[in-house]
Amino acid sequence: MHRALTDFTEERLRIWNRTLDPTTYELREHGHGWAVARESTPRSPFWVVARYDWTEPSVVRWSVVESSYGGGGQGFVRIVPRDGGGSRVHAEWSNTEPRRQKLLLILLHLVPGRMIAQMWAAALDRYAIAQDS
Repeated sequence: MHRALTDFTEERLRIWNRTLDPTTYELREHGHGWAVARESTPRSPFWVVARYDWTEPSVVRWSVVESSYGGGGQGFVRIVPRDGGGSRVHAEWSNTEPRRQKLLLILLHLVPGRMIAQMWAAALDRYAIAQDS
């Protein structure tokens, strides 16, 4: 799972094909344990440039350094292996100080966190199955 979240090669678009728009995706910088990328969800009017850091074992963190909505944000994903196989994935994120608050709030209301969680889970499940093949 960790690799699915930290793969910034061309595979990233395949892994996250339902949640990452290839027309707006752009890897801007990449180093050992970190990356900066411009990303958005398909059909979303918003994009972010986020700095990812995975130098802490089992945790991937990100912070928004630029956004189309004028705000910032941050988040993390913690991956904990389960006894008997598989992993438990816990994600949290927040958006702060949007200039275009009304439009962003409408979008966040229309796309609830549960739906985003299901999309992420599906992507990670597909990735795990592909790795086992």
